[in-house]
Amino acid sequence: MTTASPTFAIETVGLSKRYGTKDAVRDLSLRIPRGEAFGFIGPNGAGKSTTIKMLMGLARPSAGEARVLGLDATRDCVAVKQCVGYVPEMHNIYRWMRVGEVIAFCRPLYEKWNDRYCADLLKLFELDPQNKVKQLSKGMVAKLALLLAVAHEPEVLILDEPTSGLDPVVREEFLDGVLRTLCERERTILFSSHTLSDVQRIADTIGLIFEGRLIDHCRTEDLLNGTKRIRAVLRDGCVPGPPPEGTIWQRVQQREWLITVRGFSPSTLEFLRTKYLLDNIEVIDLGLEDVFKDLIKGRKAAT
Repeated sequence: MTTASPTFAIETVGLSKRYGTKDAVRDLSLRIPRGEAFGFIGPNGAGKSTTIKMLMGLARPSAGEARVLGLDATRDCVAVKQCVGYVPEMHNIYRWMRVGEVIAFCRPLYEKWNDRYCADLLKLFELDPQNKVKQLSKGMVAKLALLLAVAHEPEVLILDEPTSGLDPVVREEFLDGVLRTLCERERTILFSSHTLSDVQRIADTIGLIFEGRLIDHCRTEDLLNGTKRIRAVLRDGCVPGPPPEGTIWQRVQQREWLITVRGFSPSTLEFLRTKYLLDNIEVIDLGLEDVFKDLIKGRKAAT
């Protein structure tokens, strides 16, 4: 990558990471515009956390390049950390410290730490500076991690499974905090999570990684509006043949034929009606979790 575009907050070209004989990330090329909320999804072991570690300079790529705000993520990793807020799944915060001591410890590490904003977040998250970290619930530790990630007013916020293990109420409070910081500061957010309802709520665009490869990258709205599940009832003796164009997954169980189509249009139904003898056709809207599951099931069936 020779020239970084000012349009994009995060750019990777041919980014790869190999551990021994295993490719954790393979030839990943990705562009995330500034000010966009990007949802990074995939099954366990797909390469999400490895990609994030390379963006943060915590893992060296085997091949390819990654830039954050025009900075080389490997060569300029110290400068990257000044302009990126990072919340990992495992919060490495000293448990013996008090909340106020943790903040005092982290504050000198950042050139642009905002004391007033930090105080506002303490109040918003109901964090008592006198409480020790080991006395905090998991949800409160997550809020403290978010405070530490955004109090220096970074341009980019990277969240790697930040709500893992949180109960629904605390998860909602955490997401409200993320959304508030996004709206107030117009940050770029890379949000990785297995809770796809959270991703759907936050993300402008979605990137799906599978076995180390990026297999889809599109606007969340386009993915959901253009992906439909069709439930068709086959007449006796009717055997389904080739499915409609854009089919990502299908299942035939007795007379029921379920088909999930990416790029659904009226021509999809016309194809089914003219080619097969069907007693009924029903079109079903899908949420992100169902789309994700069908994409993965289809990929696994094809391998």
